[in-house]
Amino acid sequence: ASAAQGAADIEQAKAALEMSRQDRESTIVNRDSLEADVASAKAALELAQIDLQNTQIIAPTGGQLGQISVRLGAYVSAGTHLTSLVPPQHWVIANLKETQLAEVRIGQPVTFTVDALNGERFHGKVQSISPATGVEFSAISPDNATGNFVKIAQRIPVRITVNDGQKYSEHLRPGMSVQVTIDTRAEKQP
Repeated sequence: ASAAQGAADIEQAKAALEMSRQDRESTIVNRDSLEADVASAKAALELAQIDLQNTQIIAPTGGQLGQISVRLGAYVSAGTHLTSLVPPQHWVIANLKETQLAEVRIGQPVTFTVDALNGERFHGKVQSISPATGVEFSAISPDNATGNFVKIAQRIPVRITVNDGQKYSEHLRPGMSVQVTIDTRAEKQP
């Protein structure tokens, strides 16, 4: 009985060993499957982070938002006009007649008054003079081929920077009407 019992024990041990091998193989397969699940979850996380970044709109420069033309939660596509960004720096565009530009130079001091601020006086300097008239940059330029041969003085945009730290400068807004005086006697300043 002892030999038969020993043979049965050996067969039982062999069966247990085979079951352990199969369990090991199953565990390896499960581990590989779990590792694939982890890799898939990591990829899904990366895609979710990219999607989240695509929901954020970051302005290219600092400033204050103007009129906002979309609402929270709205879907927009690339190129959609969402808002206007008003930069924190102030400047004036003076559209001077070409006949007024003979002595105007970059760097000359400028004084201007603002109609909306009861003629409050501000100071600045000429920053740049446009390389062409305002008509050249307009969406629809006039066609003189229609017989309009009257000589009209064109206007050339002159950009004027506003000096920092002036009283009431926080009240300046884009589009305000101003009257500009350029000191053309002054030499160009750095």
